[in-house]
Amino acid sequence: MTNRTWAALLAVLMLAGCDYLPFGYTPVKDIVAAPANFEGREVKLKGTVRDVTKVPLLNIKTYALQDDTGEIAVVTEGNLPAVNDRIALKGTVKSAMIIGGQSLGLRVEEIRRLP
Repeated sequence: MTNRTWAALLAVLMLAGCDYLPFGYTPVKDIVAAPANFEGREVKLKGTVRDVTKVPLLNIKTYALQDDTGEIAVVTEGNLPAVNDRIALKGTVKSAMIIGGQSLGLRVEEIRRLP
């Protein structure tokens, strides 16, 4: 292989793990349908903010993220987005408990927002 081919291959491999590429997003319906398969895993999501909730006494901030396939709760330690904002994020799927494959308290804990 030529140096140019090696350089192109290296660039592709480096970008493959990059969170900022416009692909690799998980549909919400996949998480909701099989929460045990995603428990504790990092996912990339994108969609529209539909609801925002802040409980100041407990310092809990959540929002509902809706994509073309469904809606899921997102917990954040950062600033809350505005309703109807289109956002992308990386987060960890969590449940309070999973019984018989059904999740109670299913949510995504936001790690960071993506551009």
